Amino acid sequence: MPQAIEALPDDPNELKAMLLAERARNERLVQIIKEMQRHRFGRRAETLPEDQMLLALEDVEQSEAGDAAATERQSATARSEAARRRRRNRGALPAHLPRIETIADIDDKTCPCCKGALHQIGEDVSERLDVVPAQFRVLVTRRPKYACRACEEGVTQAPAPARLIEGGLPTEATVAHVLVSKYADHLPLYRQAQIYARQGIDLDRSTLADWVGRAAWHLRPLQERLLEHIRASTKIFADETRAPVLDPGRGRTKTGQFWAYARDDRPFGGVDPPIAVYVYAQNRKSDQPIAHLAGFCGVVQVDGYAGYRALAQKNSVQLAFCWSHVRRRFYELAAASPAPIASEALERIGALYAVEKDIRGRNPDERRGARQETSRPIVDALELWLRERLALISQKTKLAEAIRYALSRWDGLTRFIDDGRIEIDSNVVERAIRPIALNRKNALFAGSDGGAENWAIIASLIETCLCRARHKQVYAARRTMLSGLAFPLISH
Repeated sequence: MPQAIEALPDDPNELKAMLLAERARNERLVQIIKEMQRHRFGRRAETLPEDQMLLALEDVEQSEAGDAAATERQSATARSEAARRRRRNRGALPAHLPRIETIADIDDKTCPCCKGALHQIGEDVSERLDVVPAQFRVLVTRRPKYACRACEEGVTQAPAPARLIEGGLPTEATVAHVLVSKYADHLPLYRQAQIYARQGIDLDRSTLADWVGRAAWHLRPLQERLLEHIRASTKIFADETRAPVLDPGRGRTKTGQFWAYARDDRPFGGVDPPIAVYVYAQNRKSDQPIAHLAGFCGVVQVDGYAGYRALAQKNSVQLAFCWSHVRRRFYELAAASPAPIASEALERIGALYAVEKDIRGRNPDERRGARQETSRPIVDALELWLRERLALISQKTKLAEAIRYALSRWDGLTRFIDDGRIEIDSNVVERAIRPIALNRKNALFAGSDGGAENWAIIASLIETCLCRARHKQVYAARRTMLSGLAFPLISH
């Protein structure tokens, strides 16, 4: 300690400078510690922990329903009123669901007064939602053999129908069900094998894995076709997320990458259907998106990852950056401790999002006009305000980092103002990445690079089907498109 004191300078100005530098360093460390504490113990997203809140809410609602059932059992008036409320609020069931009608008719159609014949003057129709539990069945194909008694030469028989897996047990629908359960519903194969076992069907996990691998091989051309559609688009989204992959040689996992590319023109009234496609790569280098998007000309909306800059330089692509990522940095500071500058930045960015809410779904020209009139002054004032605040604070703080992050990407962040097709953020592809993250939590890692490639292939088809199903508001299309469209096309 005496040696450390002796090493201090005698000049008061130098001591003051050292003190200010140490204070800035301490503030930065405090911010980092608070971020780590919030990451470890606090909320994991900007939004409220909806899933956790809903779990508690479900328990409350269940208790209320039990009490209501007891009350309705004792009072006919309460039963009638509850039924009336349910009929008013339940809405209509989807038109694409099959209807099975049952007629509840009277036994005697003679008038109780004059004994004349009754005639129908109307009817009441009610609908209830029914479900048929998963039912396994066996499709038996018989192929008769024929021979001629006269010549006894040769045997005639119809050719065997083509199968997705030659000599295998599953139909195309069965394989589609396994794929959707694994990659859309995040149900690992060993759990699916347990479900089959409860029905007395002995299917080993390795057998299911074989089905998945063969299906992925057949579906690879569809993934390539989806990527061609992405390249032919004029505005897309791009993002990447890690993909833990087992590395047997080292006895641990290595980190690969899922690159996600999405197209969604609905916010500006576009008619092209949405697409999401994933490509697995063993690294996160900038040459990956360059290869994936070879020949693409247009706008790519991305986060702040520097690897996309090479894409713009080499492929003459315009980059539009994401305001959601800018906002997140200020939010982290405002959530950790009182931060007036970060809080004001959130308010100013919120004004931009208010404009976007009003113009969502309009055509590109209308969106551009509204942004030029309303968003442009907000953005110009925000840039000037950020530069002024940056000059007043220590350059080593997290706040300074957040401001520099925004200012260094300002051209890409403001590109949406002059182009009505561009969104204010890249949340479209962020949502497309989410199923990958959910499946990663359940599966933990892919067994090999080949397994990760299969994952990307199948997830591309499933997420695109889900996007189009949501586009058509027919969620059931995810299974019918897989079993009714993809595999018949492959077999032909």
